[in-house]
Amino acid sequence: MADHEVDLLVIGAGIVGLATALEITRRFPDMRLAVVEKEDRVAAHQTGHNSGVIHSGIYYRTGSLKARNCVAGAASMKRFCRDNAIPFEECGKLVVATSQDEVPRLEQLHQRGIANGVPGLRMLSREEFRHVEPHCEGLAALQVPSTGIVDYTVVSQKYAELIRQSGGEIVFNAKVTGLREDGSTNVVETVAGTFRARHVINCAGLYSDTLTRMAGVETNLEIVPFRGEYYEVRPERRHLIKNLIYPVPDPRFPFLGVHFTRRVNGSVEAGPNALLAFRREGYTGTSPDLGEAVEMLRFVGFRKMAKKYWRMGLAEQYRSWVKSAFTKALQKMVPELLESDLAQGGSGVRAQAVDTNGHLVDDFYFLHSARMIHVCNVPSPAATASLEIGKEIVEMMAQRFAMQSTVASG
Repeated sequence: MADHEVDLLVIGAGIVGLATALEITRRFPDMRLAVVEKEDRVAAHQTGHNSGVIHSGIYYRTGSLKARNCVAGAASMKRFCRDNAIPFEECGKLVVATSQDEVPRLEQLHQRGIANGVPGLRMLSREEFRHVEPHCEGLAALQVPSTGIVDYTVVSQKYAELIRQSGGEIVFNAKVTGLREDGSTNVVETVAGTFRARHVINCAGLYSDTLTRMAGVETNLEIVPFRGEYYEVRPERRHLIKNLIYPVPDPRFPFLGVHFTRRVNGSVEAGPNALLAFRREGYTGTSPDLGEAVEMLRFVGFRKMAKKYWRMGLAEQYRSWVKSAFTKALQKMVPELLESDLAQGGSGVRAQAVDTNGHLVDDFYFLHSARMIHVCNVPSPAATASLEIGKEIVEMMAQRFAMQSTVASG
């Protein structure tokens, strides 16, 4: 016998899981809904460790799920914050080309942003962008006025509050230990009891692939965790950065490079780098998980990826160990910054799906079984796009409802 019986169970109380549950309450208000979370609070991992940027949508391949959901998601996020009195700022950012070979890539980024529907983009000369960021240096910059900043933990807490107000339940300290289909329903075993649910949505983030396999669904993807480390700019030197300053990203990688981010609390972060984390929740480099590390090393896709990108990996590791190297990368954009201006900050872990060919999966990716949807890859800009991703997932579920009803009636 199950301890709880519900119509829909969402696994994971990160921002995507909560946004999906919130959309369920809006679209299917009569559903019995529960969210299970292994930690004692919402936004405990990726959501609560990111830099709080409302991304604009300039980076993502036109027509991709990332591009579509980010541009719409930025507007939805700002509207949600206004409607719920959540502090945010539409402060804008600069993407700065610091060498001649980056200028054509910056223009390509500009054209991609236009194609994606990002509003207000402008290419600026050095003289023009110095009016925006007086301490910034470079050859040219792309101004992205629609970029914003917010605290996504606060957003997640509001999602959770609205879910509860609509009758949904959120169960903490409920790590999933078993997941299977059982006839016309699903059985989800957790340390907080057993749930029987007609439908399950797996939004487990760093463990999404683990739960997908637990459910008996085959996948050629595995989550490889990348740790991003930040420094904080000391308060007396924050004047060097007005808002957000980014480099031109390397198109071979889904990472944006070390950059400057002003946060809604007034602090300024510098980073992150991109390091392999030998633990899925490895926020420091001093506590690897042997089992998880061995699992990652055995995965053929990881070995192919490592063979392809080992030079970049070594460079990132060097910047982690040598503060002056990290500082030098930042000084390309803000030359006045000194090593002594940087204090050790926090870190986050990105759940990046890698396939068996060693490719870093570049777009959002979902897998389906009869009565489950597995959210297998939703890295940045997932927080920005969370409300729109929730709509995508619920629409997938609604379509499956319709198909199953048609089959049953036929």
